[in-house]
Amino acid sequence: MNKLLTAAVCLLSTAAVAQQAPPANPALKIYRASATKVNDLVHTKLDVRFDYARRYLYGKEWVTLKPHAYATDSLRLDAKGMDIKAVSLVNGEQLQPLKYDYADQNNLRISLGRAMKPGEAYTVYIEYTAKPDELKVQGSAAISDAKGLYFINPDSTEKGKPVQIWTQGETEASSAWFPTIDRPNQKTTSEISMTVPSKYVTLSNGRLDSQKPAGAGLRTDTWKMEMPHAPYLFMMAVGDFKIHKETWRGKEVSYYLEPKYAPFAKQIFGNTPDMLEFFSNRLGVEYPWNKYSQIVVRDYVSGAMENTSATLHGEFVQMTDKQLVDREYQNESVIAHELFHQWFGDYVTAESWSNLTVNESMADFSEGLYAEHKYGADAGDSHNHRNLRNYLRSAPDAQKNLVRFNYGDKEEMFDLVSYQKGGAILDMLRTYLGDDVFFAGLQKYLKDNALGNGEAHQQRLAMEAISGKDLNWFYNQWYYGTGHPVVSIDYAWDAAKKVQSVTVKQNQPGQPFQLPFAIDYYVNGKPQRQRVMMTEASQTFTMALAAKPDLVDVDAEKTLVWQATDNKSMAEFAYQYKNAPLYVARREALLAADAKQKTDPAALKLLQSGLNDKFNNLRMVAVERLKLDDKAVAKAALPALRKLAASEKDPHALAMVLTALAKTEEKRDEKLFTQQLANSPSYVVQAAALQSLAAVNSAAALTKAKALETTDQPGLSAAVAGVYGKNGGLPQWEYVRSQFDAAGGQGKFNYFEGMGTMLARLEDPKAFAEDVDRLKALAIQYKRYGVDQPTIAMMQEAVKKQAGSANAAVNQAVADKAIAEIQAAK
Repeated sequence: MNKLLTAAVCLLSTAAVAQQAPPANPALKIYRASATKVNDLVHTKLDVRFDYARRYLYGKEWVTLKPHAYATDSLRLDAKGMDIKAVSLVNGEQLQPLKYDYADQNNLRISLGRAMKPGEAYTVYIEYTAKPDELKVQGSAAISDAKGLYFINPDSTEKGKPVQIWTQGETEASSAWFPTIDRPNQKTTSEISMTVPSKYVTLSNGRLDSQKPAGAGLRTDTWKMEMPHAPYLFMMAVGDFKIHKETWRGKEVSYYLEPKYAPFAKQIFGNTPDMLEFFSNRLGVEYPWNKYSQIVVRDYVSGAMENTSATLHGEFVQMTDKQLVDREYQNESVIAHELFHQWFGDYVTAESWSNLTVNESMADFSEGLYAEHKYGADAGDSHNHRNLRNYLRSAPDAQKNLVRFNYGDKEEMFDLVSYQKGGAILDMLRTYLGDDVFFAGLQKYLKDNALGNGEAHQQRLAMEAISGKDLNWFYNQWYYGTGHPVVSIDYAWDAAKKVQSVTVKQNQPGQPFQLPFAIDYYVNGKPQRQRVMMTEASQTFTMALAAKPDLVDVDAEKTLVWQATDNKSMAEFAYQYKNAPLYVARREALLAADAKQKTDPAALKLLQSGLNDKFNNLRMVAVERLKLDDKAVAKAALPALRKLAASEKDPHALAMVLTALAKTEEKRDEKLFTQQLANSPSYVVQAAALQSLAAVNSAAALTKAKALETTDQPGLSAAVAGVYGKNGGLPQWEYVRSQFDAAGGQGKFNYFEGMGTMLARLEDPKAFAEDVDRLKALAIQYKRYGVDQPTIAMMQEAVKKQAGSANAAVNQAVADKAIAEIQAAK
């Protein structure tokens, strides 16, 4: 699963957060054991029909099981909020009614009538009604709902929204639409028959076995998955979808899209066959399932979900040709992430939610791996480093183990540790072991545990078997420990002995980390590499050299999970930018120049060099970091920025250039902004141009914004909201509010800044309270990602600006109450 919390995370400061001392070990109070196996699922056969008006599923199930290790005369199945009509033991052609208890509406406890022997297969028939919309369930920040089965616009009352049905099983929500043992350490083959209106398309796991008429205007589709998979990976989807099909190694690869987006299926998902080929070759294990489908649905409760052989995506991946102009790899990375899960998560499944890392960390790692393959080393490193920075910004998450047996709720496992930190740890392990050994270790893990379950210890044992190295130290500190190193790096040159010293000091509380890394010493333009193993809190490494090095590059491969204060001179950082080849090395140099650009000409020159970097992301870093409020910086940089505006081809980089130019509020740039707004093929550039125009001519920007109110492009409508936030008022509030309300889930963050800015301009108590209520809800929902702090700051700034106005006291009280609720929320 990809949970897409990037928008929330990006609201936080770009500075990494220092660690605090770890709290007392909560594992002493709670232990989340793997589910005990009494009965094992073997095969699940479902026959379902849908009641669109009542939002019910009418189901018949034949579930085959075997006692795991001991004889048993009972069976417990997870079944959430259902009406159970009949429970019987299948005895040949006969159904033998069984006694059952379902008092708690959550556990279906069945008496089998006799003791079943270990390994003895038996089949239970269940007739039931699932009522997902009547469930009292709670989701999480990653998966916002947990009712398992979703009816989208079933009565067609929402104009422009298609009628759809889809399911979401992770973590344990499949049992909201069929009785099962809803645990990740269960696996079963499946057969799912869906009776649906004939006009609709269906999708499920495995192959489409048959399609048969089922009465007036109805059809029954039967899908079969003949290899075992976990219950949470079962899926169904029903709706008006167009299917684009192609093949890879003789297997069907298909994309299900709304008709409007069907012409662009190849552009959206076209790299999927290449991903299948690359991952199969890199892992040495061919894609294991009989087909691979991807479907895009409305109102999805998370980012995407890796259902076995049939990934379900939220609508954010669904784009027109014009929208695709602006697509970043961050969007496409979700496709790679979910596909990699077909090996890590589906083929070999985490045996418990405590070991979610063997699913999600692996998929997170795959995003950078594919970017590196398809788009080059800079693209892969940029993606990985962005994910690492997102983890480092989250102080509370730093105190969590990667493998966690002490979580409060299983949904808490879907966080920046399981995803971003875990992915970065794998990249670090890859660097330490080397590609050949690392990927051979992954191959062994997959083959040893094929179609079963795995955990971090099994991954470690596979890596040890291939590498011949003991890796307990690595897994103990990174998988079963918390935090990360916070280091300072200092240098000394002994001219008499011609020896360079490097002192690395770990400053975080607790035990020091054991850290393998490379140090590159650049002498006369050539690097000499030294591999070291840091084992102490402070350690000095030395290297005899022919001359004083121009640069010493610590962690030269740039994959360590740490926060480093690197005490180099600006001249050394300038040399690093020009000579150290990796993206992260160049980025480090640009960030070092950021702090000194007002006082050090060399720093400003370095940032200006970044404007011409070969990689668009680093051009954006350089543009963003220029402090154009300083006259000397502006005088030196503006000619280069205007030159870049005329030549920049990447829409996101160009948008950032326009935004930077707007900071100076120089009228001479109005023509550029107006031209880009009128002529650019990019929505991202148009949005930046509109907001930049507002900085130099607010009246013109308001007029242009009014004309763009009918746009259906979220980025552009967010720009309209941003212009209204800074320059509009009560007459524009209805538009801003309606756009925010219409945005789904994390899409609301597109309007976050505009909503917050407009708050100060809304003196009307009703409008002010409406704005506050919406910002408060967002802050509480995403508080664990740090959204509470910028929200509170917005509210405080708004009441400060309204001081002395007629309704200041009323609005102050509303803001104070909301701030208190945000602060009290957990």
